Amino acid sequence: MSSTVISHDAAHHDGHGHHHETFLTKYVFSQDHKMIAKQFLITGIIMALFAMALSLLFRIQLAWPDKEFPILEVFLGKWAEGGRIKPDFFLSLVTIHGTMMVFFVLTAGLSGTFSNLLIPYQIGARDMASPLMNMLSYWFFLVACVIMVASFFVESGPASAGWTIYPPLSAVPTAIAGSGLGMTLWLASMVLFIASQVLGGVNYISTILNMRTKGMDLWKMPLTIWAFFLTAIVGLLSFPVLVSAAVLLIFDRSVGTSFYLSDLVVQGQILPNEGGSPILFQHLFWFLGHPEVYIVVMPALGLTSEVISTNARKPIFGYHAMVYSLVGITVLSFIVWGHHMFVTGMNHSWVVYL
Repeated sequence: MSSTVISHDAAHHDGHGHHHETFLTKYVFSQDHKMIAKQFLITGIIMALFAMALSLLFRIQLAWPDKEFPILEVFLGKWAEGGRIKPDFFLSLVTIHGTMMVFFVLTAGLSGTFSNLLIPYQIGARDMASPLMNMLSYWFFLVACVIMVASFFVESGPASAGWTIYPPLSAVPTAIAGSGLGMTLWLASMVLFIASQVLGGVNYISTILNMRTKGMDLWKMPLTIWAFFLTAIVGLLSFPVLVSAAVLLIFDRSVGTSFYLSDLVVQGQILPNEGGSPILFQHLFWFLGHPEVYIVVMPALGLTSEVISTNARKPIFGYHAMVYSLVGITVLSFIVWGHHMFVTGMNHSWVVYL
């Protein structure tokens, strides 16, 4: 009788307990945190290789500024006629290289990989709080990467205002070739990228706060989880500010507003914009830009602390002090952006303080 019940239960479990996964649901549109971590890792590596290739191209030009390399014309076409990279495209290479390394590799590639892989494992959760949101986070990131790479194939070339995209160069489409459609694609890509980071940050924070295993309070969490938790908070508070900066920049470019523009002459033509200030953009950008440094480094601090402690076979020394230090970094990262803006005319005492 018991064997009959067991076999019946087993048959019932086999028939209804396992959801059959296809290739698409398992490897492409996966909602499993482990697979999504692999997707972030692979995409991040691809973007890193692409960014490194751009770096090699413009460093060749820097190393031998008077020498011609016919192979460059083979790969770059009109942007490297005669074997030398044109100045506008040189700026584009530097711009996209910096953008990919800072945002797509060091931010999404690293945090997306390790946060997705380790958070459920180290807090005893089965998966993220919202697997669907987790999947959307990756796909927003992937589409952002595709758009950024696609900007190389527009006639006017990719964005070339630097990875900080300071106006007025980025706000006037006719300023240089890279201020046209390539700049618009850069902005679209970054908006999608930030949407990805916000979705991921909400998911990481919700998972850590609500899905810890029984008996694990905050002071029993590994330092790695503390680092991921605070990194997600920093990203959730700072990345939307860059969206606002980008939206205002799009308005200046497309609608004729003057948030960042005033008293400009472009190619002998006086622009009608008045009352704007490019310094406003710098404030908005660096309000993200400085916390971005800690978005990159804090996960590494948490990981190295755990790795060293585990391999030394000793408990973490100064656990509480380390947590308070990470919290201090989180708070201070939001009030020190001014030291990126020494030449903007800000009051010196405020600049030194910030």
